[in-house]
Formats: sequence, structure tokens, C-alpha cells
Amino acid sequence: MKPSEPDEGEVKASAMAREQETKAIQGDIARLEKTLEDERKSKEELLTSFRYLQADFENYRKRVDREIRDLEEFSTAGLVRKLIPVLDDLDLAVATASKAQDKGFLEGVKMVQKNLTATLEAEGLQRIEAVGKPFDPSAHEAVEMVQGKDSSQDTVVEEMRKGYAFKGKVLRPSWVKVEIAGKQAEPKEGGQA
Repeated sequence: MKPSEPDEGEVKASAMAREQETKAIQGDIARLEKTLEDERKSKEELLTSFRYLQADFENYRKRVDREIRDLEEFSTAGLVRKLIPVLDDLDLAVATASKAQDKGFLEGVKMVQKNLTATLEAEGLQRIEAVGKPFDPSAHEAVEMVQGKDSSQDTVVEEMRKGYAFKGKVLRPSWVKVEIAGKQAEPKEGGQA
């Protein structure tokens, strides 16, 4: 017996079935490729969002660290400001004790003064230099003025009270006596000198 050859209808039906199956597979492949592309886009969006979130968090952390440092500095400045009168009292005690007979007491007060000053300086306190320096209204407060002769600028000639700065910011200006520059005072508007 001779194997039967498929008839033309069966061949067409078989070809159509394969064609439909191929189209179905191609459709599945297209859907999978689209899903894959959508997932890639979604992953990129999530990654971008994560990077923004990470940068925001890093900025937040830096801002909080800065605020903590500022708060610590502000707190320390408040304490240092309260201790400045103690330094004044110790200066007065040393000046008074220098005239006394008890040299042991003087040495003890000087030691306390030196330790307190060193501790405050380690925290950021600086004494404002005044005598012989040009008058600086942001660091010096003129409590007395005298006319100068040949000077070209206003100069501090005496310090009545020490001034202090904390990490570059003036806590208390120096009270000073200022020698006014040798120039003549210019008349004010209205003809008054």
C-alpha cells in the first residue's frame, strides 16, 4: 500500500494552522518585548527616584549636622559670654592682690586666671587687641576721645575694659580711649563745626 498523500485541503489547513501558530508566537513575543521594555522603563524611573531620594537624604543629613554644630556653637557662646565677667573679676583680683603682702594668694589667683583663660581660648574665645590699633567700631566702643596731633587715622591709646570675640564674632567690644586723627573736624551742614 502506498502511503497516502495528503490532499490539497489538508495541506492548506496545515499551512494555515502553522501560520496562525507563528502569528500567535510572534504576538506573544511582541507582548513580552513590550512588557520587558515597560519593566526597563519602570526600573529606570525607580532608580532615578531612588537617586533623588538618596541625594535629598544626604542634603538633609548635612543640613542637620550643620544645625547641630551651629546649636553647639551658640550654646558654647552663651556660656563663654557668661564667663567673661569672671575673667574681669580675676583680672581685678590679680591687680589688687599684686599690692597685697600675700604672694601665695596672688599666685593662686593667677593660676586660676590662666587656666580659665586657656580653657575658654580652647573653646574659641579670643581677646580683642586694642591699644595701638586703628579704631574699629565693630570691635571697639569709644568711651573717651582725645585730639591727636600727627596721626593719619583714629588710634586706640588706652583700653578701659577688655573686649572679646568668639570664633570671629564680637561678644563684647573693648571700651577704649581713642586719639582722633590730626585732621580738622569738617563743618556740619548748617555752618556748625
